[in-house]
Amino acid sequence: MPQIIKFWKPYGVLTQFTDAQGRPTLADYIPMPNVYAAGRLDMDSEGLLILTDSARLKTRLMNPRFEHPRVYLVQVERIPDETALRRLREGIDLKDGRTRPARVERLENPPDLPERPVPIRFRKHVPDCWLRLTLTEGRNRQVRRMTAAVGHPTLRLVREAVGPVTLEGLTPGAWRALTPADAEALWASAFGGR
Repeated sequence: MPQIIKFWKPYGVLTQFTDAQGRPTLADYIPMPNVYAAGRLDMDSEGLLILTDSARLKTRLMNPRFEHPRVYLVQVERIPDETALRRLREGIDLKDGRTRPARVERLENPPDLPERPVPIRFRKHVPDCWLRLTLTEGRNRQVRRMTAAVGHPTLRLVREAVGPVTLEGLTPGAWRALTPADAEALWASAFGGR
């Protein structure tokens, strides 16, 4: 049975196991050999990473052709109106092409997340808002580029879920092996069954 773990990547950690510049990496948190991240999060992003020793599962989760959903909690500057939300839902034209349509929900209340070690930029006269954004592709800095394109720069970005696997039961910097039920659900979502 392949090893599959979930990890809450903290802010400021690279999504790799080594770094010539000595910055924090996955190796500082995960003492398990031969597992690799099935996807990336930028150093200034936080949240769920799936790591596995299964090249087949990793490929399936990362290849945009399979449209595997990823859910993000996104704190943005100002309050997006329906026009901005509709643009995100329909797809945004970026330098590398048009994004796929996204599912977007404006949250009434901030999500229950731990404080970030480096506070977000606070501007007294500029309100902010939280969105839940679901994408089925994973371009470089895609969420940040999409929100900026509609006039609402991202302040904080936390990946909440990859398919059926969520951050539930984790805190920043913590990891655990998927339960058999969670692993089966992930395989089913990635392959339509094993």
